[in-house]
Amino acid sequence: MKKSLSLLAAAALLLCGCGQNRDQILKVYNWSDYIDESVIPEFEQWYEEQTGEKVRVIYQTFDVNETMLSKIEKGHEDYDVVCPSDYIIERMLAQDLLLPVSRDFGSTPNYIDDNLSPYIRSCFDKIVGHGKNANDYAVGYMWGTTGIMYNTKYVTAEEASSWDILRNPKFADKIFIKDSARDVFSQIILLLRQDDIKSGKVTMDELMLDSSDKALADVENYMQQVRPLVAGWEADFGKDQMTQERGWISLNWSGDGVWAAEEAAEMGVDLQFSLPKEGFTVWFDGWVIPKYAQNTKAARYWINFMSRPDIVIRNVEETGYVSCSGAAEVMEAFTDEEFEPIDLSYFFGEGAEAVCANPVLYPDRADIERSTQEHDWGDRTPELIAMWGRVKGENANAMTGIVIGVVLAAALAFAIYKRLSDRRRKTSRRRK
Repeated sequence: MKKSLSLLAAAALLLCGCGQNRDQILKVYNWSDYIDESVIPEFEQWYEEQTGEKVRVIYQTFDVNETMLSKIEKGHEDYDVVCPSDYIIERMLAQDLLLPVSRDFGSTPNYIDDNLSPYIRSCFDKIVGHGKNANDYAVGYMWGTTGIMYNTKYVTAEEASSWDILRNPKFADKIFIKDSARDVFSQIILLLRQDDIKSGKVTMDELMLDSSDKALADVENYMQQVRPLVAGWEADFGKDQMTQERGWISLNWSGDGVWAAEEAAEMGVDLQFSLPKEGFTVWFDGWVIPKYAQNTKAARYWINFMSRPDIVIRNVEETGYVSCSGAAEVMEAFTDEEFEPIDLSYFFGEGAEAVCANPVLYPDRADIERSTQEHDWGDRTPELIAMWGRVKGENANAMTGIVIGVVLAAALAFAIYKRLSDRRRKTSRRRK
């Protein structure tokens, strides 16, 4: 069983057996494999040192945003701090399900505001808050980009520089696409509206707010042309298929791109990650305090602790994701002379104009200027999901069935191999 489940059980026993008050319990709800769990008992000790009060963390995990949201929205679960994705933060603000994150830390340093990247702060400013600024209600945790992962043996950098590669019959049955309606729609609408973007008729940010019938129909029409070429619509197995050369192209997330490239290199396979010229989206997850939280003090201290540079570094090293922290210590920790210098001043501030860092994890300023961010579709979400169902046909093509069979047959062997790999390379993005 996962360590988190053991921690939960132990905490529950303590709660029941020792009669602890609720203000001595902090209920945390986070993504699976999204933290260095050794920092949890350290937080408990640190909290007591800072406040003179004891707290016990009950730590639970989820795998889908909507699962977490349903428990809070419909079940009124009293989680004290959770970690939703960008569009869910937006939805929770719209439904008045969040409390402000107070910066009242007494004599404890404010690690949140001292270290949060200015770029991430600007992204949260763009969240549709319905009269509220998301920076007052959420603190960025991890972030990344959406792009094209490709095998250089079969695909050129020029071919992978455009989203239109997905429609190239040359790569039939070698294309894997994330089973994520939101992510796919956002990239394809950027491709289809290139003329409007270049003429100034519309901006990329404005396109991300377009949930019209026409936009849906245009994306659906394009994806129906892509569909016969797709080997699989995948939630997590696509990166494995890429490392084994069963796939040559994958619409994927940057974290998966780095993981797959490292795994593939050990097999003599060269995988690269491209941010297409038409534009792309960034994603981010953030800590929030839900409306029904009962220990808001410990919750804000938790968020502050998670923003402390040394804790940030440990969580990044454990999970393989990229932190929203712009602390100098974080930049230093992930500087790597293996890479050419790139301009990361947008993220880390002045003095970061030439940093040697992995451009997949930290894109250069010139690349990030072609990015935008997704939004919640609100009442239009069912239309988006219905469109995606029609694209996939809800009955996989023959190749998809073959691929799934192969994946299942190889699952045990590859799982053993993966468990022996460096845990720092574990990355998996999960959006609905």
